[in-house]
Amino acid sequence: MKKWLLIFALCGMLFAEEGVKQVVFDLKTGQLESFEKKVLQGIAYHKAHYEGNLEKLDVAVVIHGDAYKFFVKDLKNSPYKNDKKLIAAHDQLTKRIATMANTYEVEFLMCEATMKTLKIDKSNVYDFVKLTPNSTIGLIDKQNEHYAYIPIH
Repeated sequence: MKKWLLIFALCGMLFAEEGVKQVVFDLKTGQLESFEKKVLQGIAYHKAHYEGNLEKLDVAVVIHGDAYKFFVKDLKNSPYKNDKKLIAAHDQLTKRIATMANTYEVEFLMCEATMKTLKIDKSNVYDFVKLTPNSTIGLIDKQNEHYAYIPIH
């Protein structure tokens, strides 16, 4: 009897990841409307779709280009201190992005190379954002983990 339980447990583990979809978003845009539609609304929609089909969707977002500004805690101490549209939306964006990370389990990876060029300190980036040496490495790593690639430029 114990052998059968062990066999069933092993079979269950072998097929446990079946039904898991994976996507990496190449986030480069600094346009607020595009970010809200394709990241904040889009990811929630895609997650709900797959969960409705009893499948899981793992999501990673590689941040670079003009997208850094959405992940800065204190805009006053950043290159984005004069972006009035971003300043007006910042508090709401902060909550929504945190929901993506905490509730939807989205993995955010930020390009460290350009972060240094822009003089954005890690302490001024949301705690749930992980650093990758550069965006290309982040994208290569995720694609080698079989994540589908979606650009948001």
